[in-house]
Amino acid sequence: MKKNSLSGIFAICLTVVTTITACAQDHKQNQTRLNKINEVVKSTVLLNNNQNYIPIIGLSEKKIVSIDLGYKNQIGFDSLLNKYAPVVSLSATKYSDSSTLDDLEDDVKFYNTIIVALNSEMVGKSKYINFIASLSKSKDVVVAFFGNGSALGSFDQINTPLVWSAEDNEEAALVVPQLIFGGVAADQLLTKNYSTKYIQGTGYTTKAIRLKYTVPEDAGVNSDDLKEIDDIVRDGIAKKAAPGMVVLVAKDGKVIYNKAFGYHTYDNLQPDQVTDIFDLASVTKTTATTPSVMRLVEQQKLKLDTNVGYYIAKARQTPMNHTLVRDVMLHQAGFIPYIPFHNFVKEGDYARDSSAAYPTKVADNYYIKKGFFNDFMWPKMLNSPIKTKGTYVYSDISMYVMQDIIEHISEMPEDQYVQKNFYVPLGMQTAGYLPRNRFPKYRIVPTEDDKVFRKTLLEGYVHDQGAALKGGVAGHAGLFGTANDLAIYNQMLLNKGTYGGEQYFTPQTVEMFTSKQSNVSRRGLGFDRWDPDLSKKYPSELASPQTFGHTGYTGIGVWTDPARNMIYVILTNRVNPGVSEMLGKLSIRPRIQDVINRAIDKTKK
Repeated sequence: MKKNSLSGIFAICLTVVTTITACAQDHKQNQTRLNKINEVVKSTVLLNNNQNYIPIIGLSEKKIVSIDLGYKNQIGFDSLLNKYAPVVSLSATKYSDSSTLDDLEDDVKFYNTIIVALNSEMVGKSKYINFIASLSKSKDVVVAFFGNGSALGSFDQINTPLVWSAEDNEEAALVVPQLIFGGVAADQLLTKNYSTKYIQGTGYTTKAIRLKYTVPEDAGVNSDDLKEIDDIVRDGIAKKAAPGMVVLVAKDGKVIYNKAFGYHTYDNLQPDQVTDIFDLASVTKTTATTPSVMRLVEQQKLKLDTNVGYYIAKARQTPMNHTLVRDVMLHQAGFIPYIPFHNFVKEGDYARDSSAAYPTKVADNYYIKKGFFNDFMWPKMLNSPIKTKGTYVYSDISMYVMQDIIEHISEMPEDQYVQKNFYVPLGMQTAGYLPRNRFPKYRIVPTEDDKVFRKTLLEGYVHDQGAALKGGVAGHAGLFGTANDLAIYNQMLLNKGTYGGEQYFTPQTVEMFTSKQSNVSRRGLGFDRWDPDLSKKYPSELASPQTFGHTGYTGIGVWTDPARNMIYVILTNRVNPGVSEMLGKLSIRPRIQDVINRAIDKTKK
């Protein structure tokens, strides 16, 4: 294949998919790509890592910037860096006429970690080497060098971590960032002398500690066996199951499929991208509230077999007082499924503009009056009847209760607690509540055009009415994020509690919460699970009994199958412009899951 045509394919991939995963799911093409990936890995050496800085860990303390000095493959390089952490790209082009980069050095004063990519042609410019040397005095600097090893001598006086790839092409630009963050392990040493410092046998080895972004063949899966995913999704979009969808598959710690289909809306104006942010609906339960409970249980601050009233003073004079926390997490506390609070909103309870009397934003041009949750919604939930105790009844009220317990114990709002303890350190860059406070509207896939309650198109405001009336932060709904965020979180669970060089839970805690814990349902603690009633084929016909995860009303599903070492994420906005039942009628989510299951099972034969 000619270089120009290869560049064209990469341009398309980076624009549409923004990942190393091949656009075309073609076995021969991807086998060729895998060979090239492996060639890059075998020709890449980690140098100057005596402080074990690579792979980069401790993301909570890192403020990272990638300096674009004009490296030809900078876009792809930065794209992969941003799979792992929020990395700001800063261009040096406006300083190109200057003999120094002193002004650029001043521009990075708010960052503590600097990543610089350059190749053999650029190394000859002394101002680049001087810039790196100067920055290294006060910052953590990582150099990615692509090209002829004869230029390594230019770095003899620099002691910052240096990742050298003998390959200088698009593929190398997508692999080296993964080595920097631990998606790819470093295992090569210099095979000959290149300078007085970089001699034969020099180099450092590392282990893979984060997701790798690659092709299916890297995990032994034939790309051709995944083609049916595309067909199922496109058929679903054509039949109005949802305007657009994103599907991600990870196997053996490797993202082997990640594609976006369709558009944000049926107007077909803005194509879906894998970096789009979706309303995660009830996946909030397993990705925000449940890990918070897991952490507090591990810290022995929360006991599952203690009653709700012990933690929530307002519950002590209510029917909920003696309910065990364990039963709340298992959805067998006897709570009613939900209360349609939006039906209780009347004139005078809301306003179209904010004020001291109407401080809580529910959607664009919709503000609920002060105290609506604390004075009306919360007491109504606490005093709701206990009707089915001891039997399985899925209830949103359960996670309102758990949110309040979490916030009492942690002394932090749940949205802040999960950001600090999980999302930031894991590198889940978009995951969180209230995305309109953090991201531009165009990045967030719209949900329902609400004609009845809020009378507006919901763009970055939670679809669930109760969570919206609470201000967008609730234990059962309100979380937003990307497929990559969910892959990272679930890979941590699949790793039994560790990811990126940090331990979030013990293996025993992960096992307890994700395995079957109820005598009356399939549930784990917080997590949904494979249903032993095989007639239900839930979550799919071929799912293993170990499978755990959750679905969401907005049309999403996240399932982790330890038996196959696999994660499956599907994000849709099936509630746009109104709620569509076609996603379920066409069995899109389980059918895709079984395409993945069959493809993986072939590798075992």
